Amino acid sequence: MDRSIRTTEDVLSLLDGLFAPQADRWTAGGADWWDGFYADRSKPVPFFVAKPDESLDSYLERGLISPGRALDLGCGPGRNALRLASLGFEVDAVDLSPAAIAWAGERAREAGADVRFHCGDAFALTSAALSGPYDLVLDSGCFHHLPPHRRVSYLALLDRVLAPGGHLALTCFAAGAMGSELPDADFYSESGLQGGLAYTPESLRHIFCDLTEVELCRMRDEPSDSPLFGESFLWAALFRRPTG
Repeated sequence: MDRSIRTTEDVLSLLDGLFAPQADRWTAGGADWWDGFYADRSKPVPFFVAKPDESLDSYLERGLISPGRALDLGCGPGRNALRLASLGFEVDAVDLSPAAIAWAGERAREAGADVRFHCGDAFALTSAALSGPYDLVLDSGCFHHLPPHRRVSYLALLDRVLAPGGHLALTCFAAGAMGSELPDADFYSESGLQGGLAYTPESLRHIFCDLTEVELCRMRDEPSDSPLFGESFLWAALFRRPTG
């Protein structure tokens, strides 16, 4: 007999277990899948190229965000983390995949960039590892791989680490362009995330209603020879945590 549910985290872990093991992309158990994804660095994956997001570059250029402490969630090979470090940000970057972190570390050494890389589940890493407060939390492609119930963990992480007046810079799948548009409840019967969840502007505003919207628009497409990464199937959203 199992009567182990006592805390919110117990409930979230139970819901994690409703997904087939091969569907896991968000817990430490999903690291092997991501390692396989990053194993062939020559694959024509747009975000394998060492280019920062065009939206991030735009926020910086327009002065919407400025150097401070930054946390890069799901940093992959480190393309955005390195851009932030080059501009004077103090950067922590986290990813589930040892292969991604190894690649990011190589790029950082080649660039002479000072970034603290952490391999693991951002929800499980201790407050000592991701101490905060951060002036910027950057998420380029992590959020849309979370199952619906892990939005609770995501918001709790933001509440813990995002400084008053700090910003969340988010890119995620745009409904009608990329990602699954199934209702939240259906993912638990489907036992998978269909490659990632699509979001509408209204759903993002609802989820992040405790933050102030600064900008929410489709990312701009960037040509292959651009120094920036941009794909219009993604939303680019910037939210600010109130100071009060």
